[in-house]
Amino acid sequence: MEQKAKKIPMRQCLGCNEHFPKRELIRVVRTPEGEVVADTTGKKNGRGAYICPKSACLRKAQKSKRLERALECAIPDEVLDGIAQALGSEEHA
Repeated sequence: MEQKAKKIPMRQCLGCNEHFPKRELIRVVRTPEGEVVADTTGKKNGRGAYICPKSACLRKAQKSKRLERALECAIPDEVLDGIAQALGSEEHA
């Protein structure tokens, strides 16, 4: 009996608009409390948006305000800096 191939969930990067497997992207989440954080586990509650682990994609999404539109809230600069640091550690991994 043939086993069915497991479907890999795909998500679109807000920076480059390319589709990648969900596990390869970094999820940025707006929690129900209104806090915006980088979700390394991919399981936090809240509205999520995905970005490639490339700082260029974060800058592009930030400049075009795609992150703010996707999360439906304004994002403070210190939060973006934290996300940039999370991306930086992913790039070197």
